[in-house]
Amino acid sequence: MKNSRLVALLQTLSNKEIKEIRKFLHDSYFNNRPEVYRLFDYLSDCIQLYKVIPSKEKAFQQILEKANYDDQKMRLWMSFLLKLVEKFLVQEALFKDEVKIKTTLTTIYRERNLPKHLERNLRELQILQQKQIHRNAAFYNKDYQIQYEQYRFASANRRMSELNLQKMSDDLDIAYLSEKLRQSCFSLSHQTIYKTEYHFGMLPEVLSYIENQNLLDTPAIAIYYYGYQTLSQAQQAEYFQSFKKNIVDYGDLFPAEELGDIYLLAINFCIKRYNAGDRFYLKDEFELYQQGLLQNLFLKNNLLSRFTYRNIVTIALILEEFEWVEQFINDYKSKLQKEHRESMYSFSLALLEYSRKNYDLALQLLQKSPYKDLLLNLAAKTVMLKIYYELDEFDPLDAHLEAMRTFIRRKKIMGYHRENYLNLIYFTKKLMESNPFDRASLKTLHEEIEKSKPIAEKDWLLRQKLFKNR
Repeated sequence: MKNSRLVALLQTLSNKEIKEIRKFLHDSYFNNRPEVYRLFDYLSDCIQLYKVIPSKEKAFQQILEKANYDDQKMRLWMSFLLKLVEKFLVQEALFKDEVKIKTTLTTIYRERNLPKHLERNLRELQILQQKQIHRNAAFYNKDYQIQYEQYRFASANRRMSELNLQKMSDDLDIAYLSEKLRQSCFSLSHQTIYKTEYHFGMLPEVLSYIENQNLLDTPAIAIYYYGYQTLSQAQQAEYFQSFKKNIVDYGDLFPAEELGDIYLLAINFCIKRYNAGDRFYLKDEFELYQQGLLQNLFLKNNLLSRFTYRNIVTIALILEEFEWVEQFINDYKSKLQKEHRESMYSFSLALLEYSRKNYDLALQLLQKSPYKDLLLNLAAKTVMLKIYYELDEFDPLDAHLEAMRTFIRRKKIMGYHRENYLNLIYFTKKLMESNPFDRASLKTLHEEIEKSKPIAEKDWLLRQKLFKNR
């Protein structure tokens, strides 16, 4: 029962949804099996009220008292219940989209040859469509469907002068071009990170057509056009600035989930440039994070990913936005997943205090929480390494480096992170052992660090005071 798809789905339901599903299951039009709604009542109470997942045998007893357990029956009831809950959720999602409902109703009236019903519904549908806030590809695709029904109505009634074929064509073009560019942005972004090759089909012709037809006045097209050009031509900063401007100016024309994806495209571009040694986009990245937070674009089920939380802390500290980041760390602590909350919170505060050079407080915070996540554990150990080095505490640093090396070697699954951190340990040792007056050897060490790949904290190593007067 614990690993069933049914239980996994029931665990996501809100109290309101549970009440509505109960009504749904008790309606004989949808369900005529009393065992199914009894099963739902019992499971939803167990999950929501008592926070337990019963065995199938116990659930069976609750449904049919004094009956011997029948696994085949139990599986059948669970399957029926899963399908009914899925049907309810699909129905709820569909009924939230009034435009889609009325478009479907228009088709029904046309197929049933009810022109008066159809004409009135079509007028109401067009008014409703124009009231929609968003103007993304989905809007133009729906507009095309409406125009198609208008065309079918006009042609069936021989109103040939009212044919709206140009509007249909324009809507279809915008919907396609926007979706093609959007998909290309995601493919290019994924291709860059995972070294995967994608074939982009008609994209060169799409880009050329957009430019020649002056379609960049349409936000649904422009935002992804500049997004694609930003990703594909990283050296041309004007594309990114146009992309960012379109995000700021026209972001409210896109639904929150899609706008969140757009922000992440821009942010990930900035991160990639910074990792390549380009600090030009740091302020842009920070501003995008700030705007995205104000609009709750990074929250999923009212939770903030610990990776996004850490990225925001990191970029703010690089820019020395200490007061802002302290407020952020505290305000968004409750938005972290419970299992990562304390460790990520204390680590972020430690980073802040390290950046303020409050080393004692930073060490206290780093030692406060056990870091079960491997990479967070290594990040915490790295901050401790930097503190010991910057305080010239070489005896505890030496012990710390050996413990860190042992920790890394014991972990079998680390990928490229193993070499990253072993190189950090190696070069930190070299720094400790270096003669500050031997300029030739310091120059050689500096060049060795610069050439070394991969290596964690390369910038920090190269900034050390030993190298300043080499």
